[in-house]
Amino acid sequence: MEQAARVIPALPDQVAMSPLDTPTCNPAPPRILVVDDQPANIQVVGSVLGKLGYEITPALDGPTALKRLATHLPDLVLLDLLMPDMDGCEVCRRLRQNPDWQDLPVIFLSAADDKDLVVQALEAGGVDYITKPFNQAELVLRVKTQLDLKTARDRLKRLAEDKDELLGMLAHD
Repeated sequence: MEQAARVIPALPDQVAMSPLDTPTCNPAPPRILVVDDQPANIQVVGSVLGKLGYEITPALDGPTALKRLATHLPDLVLLDLLMPDMDGCEVCRRLRQNPDWQDLPVIFLSAADDKDLVVQALEAGGVDYITKPFNQAELVLRVKTQLDLKTARDRLKRLAEDKDELLGMLAHD
């Protein structure tokens, strides 16, 4: 796998990659929370996705990820499965318990390729699963697909709310 990532000596609380190619339909770049107990993995993923204009927010463990979710809601979560203390399945289950986070797409990105673990991750609420080492093009396409699906769901939700509001006004008149 080709790497163009620069070495970051210490991982700050939040790393924002500058958008190089901001999507035209969204003024703010999509924010991706990358959760992995290995800083090097966050750096590689951040380099690949940062070049495309995505804003990367790192978290080195489950509790930190949940705190970051509470302060800055991302558009997508890339979540390692095998982490100490709180594994990815537990993080995903807790994420799904919060009504504000239920529709947030979670892609598991893990070295574990055991089919039972993949099923457990998807049952916990993941929408996709990518094994490490990952193919850069595959990662980019799967992230883009999930972000496109989220955008479509958000638009449909807004349209339904607008329709309900309009029908309410018509019924009132």
